[in-house]
Amino acid sequence: MRVTVIGCGYLGATHAAGMAELGYEVLGLEVDPAKVDQLSAGRVPFYEPDLEELLSRHVTSGNLRFTTSFEEAGAFGDVHFLCVGTPQQAHGLGADLSQVEGAVVAIAPYLRGDALVVGKSTVPVGTAERLLAMLDEHKAEGATPRLAWNPEFLREGFAVKDTLAPDRLVFGVTEPSAEATLREVYAKVLADDTPCVVTDLPTAELVKVSANAFLATKISFINAIAEMCEATGADVWDLAEAIGHDARIGRKFLNAGIGFGGGCLPKDIRAFQHRAGELGVDHLTSLMREVDAINLHRRERVGQIAAEMLGELSGARVAVLGAAFKPDSDDVRDSPALAVAGTLHLAGADVSVYDPKANANAAKRFPTLTYEDSVLDACRDADLVLHLTEWPEFRSLTPGDLDGVVRRKQILDGRNLLDADAWRDGGWTFRSMGRR
Repeated sequence: MRVTVIGCGYLGATHAAGMAELGYEVLGLEVDPAKVDQLSAGRVPFYEPDLEELLSRHVTSGNLRFTTSFEEAGAFGDVHFLCVGTPQQAHGLGADLSQVEGAVVAIAPYLRGDALVVGKSTVPVGTAERLLAMLDEHKAEGATPRLAWNPEFLREGFAVKDTLAPDRLVFGVTEPSAEATLREVYAKVLADDTPCVVTDLPTAELVKVSANAFLATKISFINAIAEMCEATGADVWDLAEAIGHDARIGRKFLNAGIGFGGGCLPKDIRAFQHRAGELGVDHLTSLMREVDAINLHRRERVGQIAAEMLGELSGARVAVLGAAFKPDSDDVRDSPALAVAGTLHLAGADVSVYDPKANANAAKRFPTLTYEDSVLDACRDADLVLHLTEWPEFRSLTPGDLDGVVRRKQILDGRNLLDADAWRDGGWTFRSMGRR
């Protein structure tokens, strides 16, 4: 069995390297020639721990190649994983499916026999049924292509682990042969007793967006509670610890802070909201709208606290530690940290940003900000330090590291992970999100 991966961005490049690691000959299909050249040289065009080493090893061995040709991919593969992007529409909340539909139309004429196309992209429910009809319409004479849906559950920073040792597999299929093929593809993973849910196409499509919607709801819930804590003098960390001991609730994703971002949760809950509206599921539409609103308000709240601490934003020097939406990533899509930095800059503050991996990507999105090469450079003469992405480098900072560097000893911990007592004992004014 030979595998192709259509679309070699974050999801596709990771999946291609993972399939090669599982022992398959893999051909990655990418329409951007520059990206193909980079991947063919064993380099990954983004930061993800351990991925470049894995990809480079299999490019060198010959098990992993890349191409721009749909014809070559169709002739090569028995199983074709669809990993293209589904970004938010430019003028609406719904998902832009042009890449998914374009890829299916382009590969269909070159599919051989009963080749299996496997969707991994996150799509609105009902998309797979439409793609199945498109495959049938554009297939070559005599071909009988099949379609299945196998949603991805990658966490940035842990993508290699999540590919090779996932916490579950989901197979959305229309007939037994597709399930049998997927079980063969994932035989090594299933041999490790990985749970596997076999279901229909619409359920498989809904699994990923439902998971993201639940996680987003949990984050927005604790952030709303954090504002209640601020209003009453309670401590959201202690509260989360207490309710997290309830097995029905759990402690994960109950860390209050500046909210979620990235290329998945925000656009997925908006697309979910949009699709629910199309289907007339009004309560879900309202719920997702409020989850999104609470999340976006957290960024405003950071700006409010910063203004309180500074007294006057105009002319103040602010150091922002973090630009990526989360640690172990260079992804700045919908990053809360970068949004806060941009807002403070527009309000008149002189903002310096440092991120261990994301400075270059951040500069493309917000070129008017100042980017520094170290924590100390970013914090030099600062009136306020903002901890907005929880990189280990930032979490290990001590007050002594910045004494004599900043102008005013003030810090706002937007991730609620620094030792408040240590900073206050060091003579700093310390604020956090929903803590005493």
